[in-house]
Amino acid sequence: MTDLEAGRPADARTEPVLAVDIGGTKIAAGVVDADGRVLVSDRAPTLASHDDDADAIWARLHALCESVLDAAGRPAIQGVGVGCGGPMRWPEGAVSPVNLLPWRDFPLRARLAAAYPGLPVRVHNDAVAVVVAEHWQGAGRGVANMLGMVVSTGVGGGLILGGRLIDGGSGNAGHVGHMVVDPQGPPCGCGSRGCVEAFARGPGLAAWAREQGWRPNDPTANARDLADDARADHKVARAAFERAGWALGLGIASAVALCDVERVVLGGGVSQVGPLLFDPLERTLREYARMEFTRHVKVARPILDQDAGIVGAAGFILRGDRYWSAD
Repeated sequence: MTDLEAGRPADARTEPVLAVDIGGTKIAAGVVDADGRVLVSDRAPTLASHDDDADAIWARLHALCESVLDAAGRPAIQGVGVGCGGPMRWPEGAVSPVNLLPWRDFPLRARLAAAYPGLPVRVHNDAVAVVVAEHWQGAGRGVANMLGMVVSTGVGGGLILGGRLIDGGSGNAGHVGHMVVDPQGPPCGCGSRGCVEAFARGPGLAAWAREQGWRPNDPTANARDLADDARADHKVARAAFERAGWALGLGIASAVALCDVERVVLGGGVSQVGPLLFDPLERTLREYARMEFTRHVKVARPILDQDAGIVGAAGFILRGDRYWSAD
């Protein structure tokens, strides 16, 4: 296999990268080699207790980074790549993740740059990191134009056009979760109404189903429980996923018409329900994607495993020619 076939330019540096994936419930860190292989990785809870402040979270993150570097034999690294929940000020890397309240305008990039002096540190949205991973090493490999989506607690995404990550003015290009598919639809956390995310996010699915009479006396029931009931042919549970698939199909049809992508890679926890979501999504997409150039788009599921966020974060450094435009 040549260097180009392995996904890196022939003249690229060969040192590994420290890669970090920060979410509301867990932090993952790893050492990733120049071809995108995870050499060492580990995870820790984002919060050890409800009393954790910003510095306690930072200390846990830094300790995890040091631990994986130790496990890898303290190699010389060429940079630090990070995927973190947003919003954030990009490319500055000051983060305010909605699901991590102690971090408000937390100077994540600056802290990491101080901890690992002399190295580039690149921080982007965690959903974008997953999209980068799938384009570089997964279901979008070899595809020049791709929309990636992560359907989970929220609906995030990223956009690849001409083989390069498109950032937009604030780093939020490809955020298909906040395309409006029904102006009279449910309120969205962004302040608008009828966004794709308002229909398809996991907590929103469960909340809507409960309003329709599903498990009314079980306030702890979540999207996983909803999926179990839908597989058992519970009418309301199935309707919840039909509704979500409809919204995703509409959003994708509009995105394809605007951006002329060849493939959509759709992952995240909610997508794991399989046909319950993908069947109505495909029906809706084919009903509304009627222009000739939109009819050929393919919706694929991700290939990479739980290390996708780490691999994508590493890509910001290892394949900055494709996936980083800011330095």
